[in-house]
Amino acid sequence: MRILHTSDWHLGRIFHGVYLTEDQAHVLQQFIQLVAEARPDVILITGDIYDRSVPPAEAIKLLDETLSRILMDYRAPIILIAGNHDSPDRLGFGARLLARQGLHLVGQLTDRLAPVVINDAHGPVYFCPAPYAEPPLVRERLLAPEAVNHEQAMLSLIRHLSASIPAGARRVLLAHAFAAGGEESESERPLSVGGSGTVSAALFAPFNYAALGHLHQPQKVGGEHVRYAGSLLKYSFSETSHQKSVTLVEMDGAGHTALETVSLTPRRDVRRLEGYFTDILSGPASGESRDDYIMVTLRDTGPIMDAIGKLRQVYPNVLHLERPDLTAGGQLRGPGGDHRRLNETELFSSFFAQVTGTPLSVAQNKAFAETLEKFYRQEREVRS
Repeated sequence: MRILHTSDWHLGRIFHGVYLTEDQAHVLQQFIQLVAEARPDVILITGDIYDRSVPPAEAIKLLDETLSRILMDYRAPIILIAGNHDSPDRLGFGARLLARQGLHLVGQLTDRLAPVVINDAHGPVYFCPAPYAEPPLVRERLLAPEAVNHEQAMLSLIRHLSASIPAGARRVLLAHAFAAGGEESESERPLSVGGSGTVSAALFAPFNYAALGHLHQPQKVGGEHVRYAGSLLKYSFSETSHQKSVTLVEMDGAGHTALETVSLTPRRDVRRLEGYFTDILSGPASGESRDDYIMVTLRDTGPIMDAIGKLRQVYPNVLHLERPDLTAGGQLRGPGGDHRRLNETELFSSFFAQVTGTPLSVAQNKAFAETLEKFYRQEREVRS
């Protein structure tokens, strides 16, 4: 069986004030062409289809056009699950009707959640869709009191989905989760505070292939058969080194898998430039595009009038400018280190220390973490 795995499209994304719909359409055209060439038996899309729970009309139209072309032109079944950015109810609208056309939408978690069975020449393959769900929801919907954290919630989901699968049958998991050991980037919204949102990759051992979503770097975690396809595009400047791709999986009759990554070429790349102002104004090096999305870090210590305006005459899509080497004679420094690599707790701790002159106490740190977790929980409840 030939499986095409993709994830984290984030349709409707705004990147430093720029709508990326045209960039996403450009890459999705390549994805459709890959479907035409590879002729997969099934396509897996593992969450964060949209960037927010109420996506803009252009994002909805782009998803409709993409899925319609795949289903009508190439008759490739699609299994799609909700991620933490998606609204499960909105994403799952019309699921029972669309399943008859080969589009299996799994948004909201219910006790009727069951594998999608697709046959090849060797027999059935059981595809187990595990949409993103908070532990309290798993406890309620699956009557699983043991699901007190993300690890136990995922285990409960896997047990529920596996209950109806015959022993020895080939099985594939679709999940939107943060597997411990995976490499993060700045553009991912945390699933919880303090690392409690991670799950062990050992949970995926019973599956011939685990198709994961959430982390934006294409990567394997805990074994060859556990794979993040990664995001459709680079969605932060921390991802400049990423090579975005989709994963093509070949599964034989015994359940053995062979993986191939197929690179995606963006309409505009995301790059960082660092150096002195006059050097950067000299323009791109050979093979580089002046139209890429650019972050500039200037090493100059003196004042520069309208620096970003002048830079945009050479690189029209400069989206962010940093001046880290300005000293006390210029501007106040922010938190120590690269603030883009600090999480919310670290940023608040640094801010608190700067304002009060004393570090956060253990009790204060705990209170902040509880408040932040409550905020994330309320935000996810509003989206669902």
